[in-house]
Amino acid sequence: MPAKSKSQQKAAGAALSAKRGDTKKSELKGASKEMYESMSEGELEELASTKHKGKPEHKGD
Repeated sequence: MPAKSKSQQKAAGAALSAKRGDTKKSELKGASKEMYESMSEGELEELASTKHKGKPEHKGD
């Protein structure tokens, strides 16, 4: 599942960093904290690696 926005991609990258031990879990906030707790490393990697060309900064409703 590719990221739908740049902000979603950034949150996934932060959560992935924490999963790998590069960042402290306590530094996560909001969406990245939820992603850390609910997604596997593979899922986070897929979201974080999405090409962001043409993606909106935030997903609109």
